[in-house]
Amino acid sequence: MGRDFTFQCQGKCSHTHARAGVWMTPHGPVETPIFMPVGTLATVKTVTPAQLEATGAQMILANTYHLHLQPGEDIVAAAGGLHRFMVWDGPILTDSGGFQVFSLSELRTITEKGVTFRSPRDGRKIEITPERSIQIQNKLGADVIMAFDECPPYPASREAVELATARTYRWLERCMEAHSRSDQALFGIVQGGVYIDLRLQAVEALTQLDLPGYAIGGVSVGEPGETISEIVRATAPKLPVEKPRYLMGVGTYREMAQAIASGVDLFDCVIPTRWARHGAVMVQGERWNIKNAQFREDFTPLDETCSCYTCQNFSRAYLNHLWKSGEILVYTLLSIHNLTELIRFTKQIRESILSDRFTTDFAHWLEPMP
Repeated sequence: MGRDFTFQCQGKCSHTHARAGVWMTPHGPVETPIFMPVGTLATVKTVTPAQLEATGAQMILANTYHLHLQPGEDIVAAAGGLHRFMVWDGPILTDSGGFQVFSLSELRTITEKGVTFRSPRDGRKIEITPERSIQIQNKLGADVIMAFDECPPYPASREAVELATARTYRWLERCMEAHSRSDQALFGIVQGGVYIDLRLQAVEALTQLDLPGYAIGGVSVGEPGETISEIVRATAPKLPVEKPRYLMGVGTYREMAQAIASGVDLFDCVIPTRWARHGAVMVQGERWNIKNAQFREDFTPLDETCSCYTCQNFSRAYLNHLWKSGEILVYTLLSIHNLTELIRFTKQIRESILSDRFTTDFAHWLEPMP
């Protein structure tokens, strides 16, 4: 692991595995734990890079599969890489396309070689192998790239999950062989479905490879919340303490708090902007619907304690009006708040860890789902 990807623990919770740290990347430090906004197509939907920076975002995501379809990695590379293409100076992580193996199950065929997709855009066949995924990500130029993996669905038989977990490891070895850039950190992904013994076997095998970081994948694919927590509690503390730990696809207060208690550092989820496009906002961890009539004459901000642009300038009544009027500005304003909300939550947890008040200050969110 190069000097650009060192991780330093700055504080620990005395009652849990929670930790606060700083992780160095070629595009600057990332203070953990932290929530990372998702910018699938080199854009976090409805917000500009300047607005995104104002939410407190440090690191964002983009998706290999979707960028391969449009505009294509060669165009991104010709533009100078993702950072210049989307005008984002901070760290970027690209998913490998492995999640699309799960989410586009009706459009793909899996073999040992890789995955053949039928493009949802024009119907043409697209083959992505571990080597091709890495080649695309090398051209995109993100700071962190993910190994190509097979994400089994939920529910799935033990036999199917065993096959997917073993294939994920073999594909990781091929990804490592294909990876050609020292300024990009390749993360391995722990699979294993809901079978804890398979998860632990995967951890043992992957950590022998001494990668710059490790992710826990294959959660938030339909399983109950408590099952996710059980997987994370068993898996995260077994990952190397000197490397960042990333829980993929998780972004609610309770899920993040409980995962942080198990030692997770990084999170991502589409919730903030997806909810905004449906008129939903997150306030103190609760989901509100701005379309509701109760907000029609409510001239208070969404959250008086929030410093985001939306809360500092606009009322619930105005946001309700925008939605009722079909004005697209509402998507931007709700997205700004939702992004700020989740980023602020993880920053507050970071501060509580550094002062060793995590279990006191966040006791409510550490309790099991009611």
